[in-house]
Amino acid sequence: MSDVKELTAAQRADLRTVAAMIVPESDEYKVPGADDAAIQADMLATLGRDTALVAQALDHLAKLAGKPLAELDEARCEAVAQEFRARGGVAAATLVRVVLQCYYRDDRVLRSLGLELRAPFPKGHVLPDGDWSLLDPVRERGGVLRRAP
Repeated sequence: MSDVKELTAAQRADLRTVAAMIVPESDEYKVPGADDAAIQADMLATLGRDTALVAQALDHLAKLAGKPLAELDEARCEAVAQEFRARGGVAAATLVRVVLQCYYRDDRVLRSLGLELRAPFPKGHVLPDGDWSLLDPVRERGGVLRRAP
């Protein structure tokens, strides 16, 4: 894998297009799409170690499309996305994760979900009790790791 430091202009344009496909704008919930300028800026600023895999995913998309995604008609764009999902591998999963993590930390999105705008710790978020018996098969397996001395 190459040491990509930042995305090219073409890759950034394709990132914006694919992000809008992953999370489109919603008038009903009054939230932006993942192609929103602030969300895109967050993605680009925080790519860090994921830059090379995201670039690889975007290059794969560009190869499948044969031209910038934004220039494709809706049907062709959807066909490219389907093929990409089927064959994109780790790079595709990384691209989707990056889009979703940046989208769901945007204040407007958090407000629309009724979440308080704060870090999850130290206060934490209370989760309702679930069915703890679902963990019984894991407990029954016993320890699979070597214990430290």
